[in-house]
Amino acid sequence: MELTPARRTVLCDTGLWADRTAIHEAASHGRALQLQQLIESGSSVNVVTLDNITPLHDACIHAHPNCARLLLEAGAQVDVRTIHGSTPLCNACSSGSLECAKLMLEYGAKVNPSLTALTASPLHEACIHGNVEVVKLMIASGARLEAYDVYFGPPLHIACAKGHISCVRELLNSGAVVNSVKFHETALHHAARVNMVDMIELLMEFGANVYVSDNLGRKPIDYTTPGSPSYNCFVFYESNPLSLQQLCRITVRTMLGTRASEVIDQLDISHGIYNYLQYRDHPTSLQSVT
Repeated sequence: MELTPARRTVLCDTGLWADRTAIHEAASHGRALQLQQLIESGSSVNVVTLDNITPLHDACIHAHPNCARLLLEAGAQVDVRTIHGSTPLCNACSSGSLECAKLMLEYGAKVNPSLTALTASPLHEACIHGNVEVVKLMIASGARLEAYDVYFGPPLHIACAKGHISCVRELLNSGAVVNSVKFHETALHHAARVNMVDMIELLMEFGANVYVSDNLGRKPIDYTTPGSPSYNCFVFYESNPLSLQQLCRITVRTMLGTRASEVIDQLDISHGIYNYLQYRDHPTSLQSVT
């Protein structure tokens, strides 16, 4: 994804520069009636603070969809960016507001805005805060699963680093690359750091490389405490090769990529094989299928 520098909106590009105004405060606190009155009295819905924050940003970051709709209906710009590059959709995803996120998309918000050096994508924001329903919405709307943020890397990395296993599962089922790297670091390194055995096993089921080293020459197991459940999990995976059954599943899904679930839904196969390929009703440990 193209990286562009964040810029401050020039005077009258979206509205007048000001300190926080009454319309900002109304949107921020969800005061829909007051907001409606301010709009009807002629207050600009695109007025920006010195940080380029609009009332629509405020409505989204504080999860007030009614206020957001009033602003949009009155002409608020849906993709205006703050001085840090965040769009209202980014804010909606950050707050975990499914209603605000849907509303932004309904009014044409870009699900893949160009990344800046200071902001993450809407999908990154959803993964950071762990709202799986918003993650699903962003993916269904075409969010790039491998969008690369300069701080977090791809969304899968930050979902693992924050310990949001439901988001990790959604990303993997949607075709996220399990062995994507940032400075030679993988999602499995992050799972090791947060000491989540279930997440480690989930990544392994999708083909994570247990032997990969980061830029410090450390494998995932090196970020665990000897004798801990996570450490013992890695010892097991390092000592036992994947079964042929597991390798076949990984190969099928890797070849199909982001279309895996869609294609598998159309296959004329048994219920058991279907569930296995879709990672449904699957064992929680590789040990139980070998």
